[in-house]
Amino acid sequence: MKLIPCAGKIIVKRNTAQEKTPGGILLPDQAKEKPLRGKIIAIGQGRQLSDGTFAKVELCAGNEAVFTNYAGNEITLEGEKFLILDQSDVLAVIEV
Repeated sequence: MKLIPCAGKIIVKRNTAQEKTPGGILLPDQAKEKPLRGKIIAIGQGRQLSDGTFAKVELCAGNEAVFTNYAGNEITLEGEKFLILDQSDVLAVIEV
Protein backbone atom coordinates (compact mmCIF):
# COMPACT_ATOMS: atom_id res chain seq x y z
CA MET A 1 0.00 0.00 0.00
CA LYS A 2 1.33 3.44 -0.91
CA LEU A 3 0.59 6.62 1.05
CA ILE A 4 0.30 9.67 -1.22
CA PRO A 5 -0.10 13.15 0.32
CA CYS A 6 -2.69 15.56 -1.06
CA ALA A 7 -2.12 19.21 -1.99
CA GLY A 8 0.16 21.01 0.50
CA LYS A 9 0.76 18.03 2.78
CA ILE A 10 3.92 16.03 3.41
CA ILE A 11 4.46 12.61 4.98
CA VAL A 12 7.21 12.23 7.55
CA LYS A 13 8.53 9.18 9.36
CA ARG A 14 9.41 10.49 12.82
CA ASN A 15 12.86 9.63 14.19
CA THR A 16 12.91 7.17 17.08
CA ALA A 17 12.89 8.50 20.63
CA GLN A 18 16.04 8.30 22.73
CA GLU A 19 16.16 5.17 24.86
CA LYS A 20 18.49 6.67 27.46
CA THR A 21 19.90 10.01 28.58
CA PRO A 22 23.43 11.14 27.71
CA GLY A 23 24.36 10.11 31.27
CA GLY A 24 23.23 6.53 30.61
CA ILE A 25 19.91 6.48 32.48
CA LEU A 26 17.29 4.34 30.72
CA LEU A 27 14.04 6.18 30.08
CA PRO A 28 10.60 4.57 30.51
CA ASP A 29 8.15 5.02 27.63
CA GLN A 30 6.20 7.72 29.47
CA ALA A 31 9.31 9.88 29.96
CA LYS A 32 10.48 9.72 26.34
CA GLU A 33 9.96 12.90 24.39
CA LYS A 34 8.67 12.61 20.84
CA PRO A 35 11.44 13.66 18.45
CA LEU A 36 10.85 16.90 16.59
CA ARG A 37 12.70 15.58 13.54
CA GLY A 38 11.90 13.03 10.90
CA LYS A 39 12.64 11.88 7.36
CA ILE A 40 10.41 13.26 4.60
CA ILE A 41 8.89 10.25 2.82
CA ALA A 42 6.56 11.92 0.30
CA ILE A 43 5.47 15.40 -0.73
CA GLY A 44 2.19 16.62 -2.20
CA GLN A 45 2.12 18.81 -5.29
CA GLY A 46 1.75 22.00 -3.24
CA ARG A 47 -1.27 23.95 -2.10
CA GLN A 48 -3.62 25.13 -4.80
CA LEU A 49 -3.73 28.87 -5.42
CA SER A 50 -6.87 30.85 -6.28
CA ASP A 51 -5.98 30.85 -10.01
CA GLY A 52 -5.90 27.03 -10.08
CA THR A 53 -2.11 26.66 -10.21
CA PHE A 54 -0.07 25.03 -7.45
CA ALA A 55 2.45 26.79 -5.22
CA LYS A 56 6.07 25.72 -5.58
CA VAL A 57 7.16 23.02 -3.13
CA GLU A 58 10.38 23.86 -1.29
CA LEU A 59 10.91 20.44 0.31
CA CYS A 60 12.50 17.26 -1.05
CA ALA A 61 11.79 13.62 -0.19
CA GLY A 62 14.72 12.08 1.68
CA ASN A 63 15.64 15.23 3.61
CA GLU A 64 15.18 15.51 7.35
CA ALA A 65 12.52 17.95 8.55
CA VAL A 66 12.36 19.82 11.85
CA PHE A 67 8.80 20.54 12.97
CA THR A 68 6.88 21.82 15.98
CA ASN A 69 5.85 19.61 18.89
CA TYR A 70 2.12 19.40 18.16
CA ALA A 71 2.23 19.60 14.37
CA GLY A 72 0.39 17.23 12.07
CA ASN A 73 -1.62 14.05 12.50
CA GLU A 74 -0.10 10.70 13.34
CA ILE A 75 -1.39 7.65 11.47
CA THR A 76 -0.46 3.97 11.43
CA LEU A 77 -0.30 2.15 8.13
CA GLU A 78 0.71 -1.51 7.90
CA GLY A 79 2.25 -1.35 11.37
CA GLU A 80 4.37 1.76 10.71
CA LYS A 81 3.68 5.20 12.17
CA PHE A 82 3.73 8.26 9.94
CA LEU A 83 3.08 11.93 10.50
CA ILE A 84 1.08 13.97 7.98
CA LEU A 85 2.06 17.64 8.14
CA ASP A 86 1.26 20.83 6.29
CA GLN A 87 4.30 22.18 4.51
CA SER A 88 3.96 25.29 6.68
CA ASP A 89 4.48 23.13 9.82
CA VAL A 90 8.09 22.44 8.79
CA LEU A 91 10.43 24.88 10.53
CA ALA A 92 13.67 23.82 8.83
CA VAL A 93 15.18 21.12 6.64
CA ILE A 94 18.43 19.29 7.30
CA GLU A 95 19.93 18.24 3.98
CA VAL A 96 21.35 14.73 4.08
